[in-house]
Amino acid sequence: MKNLSILFIAFLFLHFNTIAQEGWFQQTSGISDWLRSVYFTDNNKGCTVGGWWASATMLITTNGGTNWNPPISGTTVWLESVHFKDNSTGWAVGYEGTILKTTDGGTNWIPQTSGTMQMLGSVHFVDNNTGWAVGWDIILKTTNGGTNWNPQPSAISEQFQSVHFIDNNTGWVVGSFGTILHTTNGGTNWNPQTSGTSNWLLSVHCIDNNRGWTVGYNGIILNTTNGGENWNPQPSGTTGDLESVHFVDNNTGWVVGHQGAILKTTNGGANWKNQNSGTTYNLYSVYFIDNITGWAVGEAGTILKTTNGGVSLIDEDVIEEIPTTYDLTQNYPNPFNPSTTITYQVPELSLVTLKVYDVLGMEVATLVNEEKVIGSYKVEFDAQSTAGGLPSGIYFYRLQAGDFIETKKMVLMK
Repeated sequence: MKNLSILFIAFLFLHFNTIAQEGWFQQTSGISDWLRSVYFTDNNKGCTVGGWWASATMLITTNGGTNWNPPISGTTVWLESVHFKDNSTGWAVGYEGTILKTTDGGTNWIPQTSGTMQMLGSVHFVDNNTGWAVGWDIILKTTNGGTNWNPQPSAISEQFQSVHFIDNNTGWVVGSFGTILHTTNGGTNWNPQTSGTSNWLLSVHCIDNNRGWTVGYNGIILNTTNGGENWNPQPSGTTGDLESVHFVDNNTGWVVGHQGAILKTTNGGANWKNQNSGTTYNLYSVYFIDNITGWAVGEAGTILKTTNGGVSLIDEDVIEEIPTTYDLTQNYPNPFNPSTTITYQVPELSLVTLKVYDVLGMEVATLVNEEKVIGSYKVEFDAQSTAGGLPSGIYFYRLQAGDFIETKKMVLMK
């Protein structure tokens, strides 16, 4: 009995320490400069850039961030953004119109001629030839990998902070005082969209022609489901500035910001949950390669990594207990209007999906779609979070985790 007790205590120790590390944990950068942008092409190869005063900072890793090493950047100018199209080819931009390109995975960087001395804050490519860089009162485009960069007319003069394209034609730019610009012809024409805010918007990320998110000052998160015809605020739960947003699918995304803020959603932003970053330094960039593995960077050389989507026992949606079986409980309240809580548990690391269906078997919401460590979890379903809201009626929610599958019925009564 004594030996069993010792083994159980050891299990608890290893279990809780593993989960703590599998939230967000620090990686050693070896620097104290600000890191402004991070990008990975796979589980191992990544790059982060930044600077401090009149110096440039650039680090690359080939082992998932276990080691970060400075390459030959060829510049001393503060860098603001980095983007890769494959393991070899990438670009970085920054102050004084700086644009750098690498074709060897970041070991060496070659300056490109931007034709401007304005600060460039964001760069994005859709293939190895076609890309955009934006900054203070300027939008640049290249169609030959950066050999030539040409300004595009924006019909508006603002400090552009972020650019994101989903293909050669469709993209968005966001910036100062709530500016949102949209193009459907590769930037030949940029059309203003109504954001409904005067807060600066610092980052934009879109999944397809219709769905996208932008974040900025004072905790603002805006979402569109119709290509930007309407941008609607989402509840972030914070008034701190939010610097970067990244989604891996229509439902799962992260936002990072000041004082170590990390927010995650698994339902397209209808609900955002705080995650424990373990730091109070400002975070400026977040990037995920899938729904569990990601990095965030920020002040004082801060580099954070997660290998389970950022979940830890400190997160609000995790219940501190150790289950031994799979289980899906009845939602509460039931009937409900407009929201209800669903609790489930997994006894081992599992790929979990939790979806809601109508009586015809049509999927109406994905609440969870990611790997979960051993534990019990609760998730809120808000019937108003779907486009137009759901009508009264009977719905089914289905949990699949490993070989375990269970479905339960719930009633929405308005």
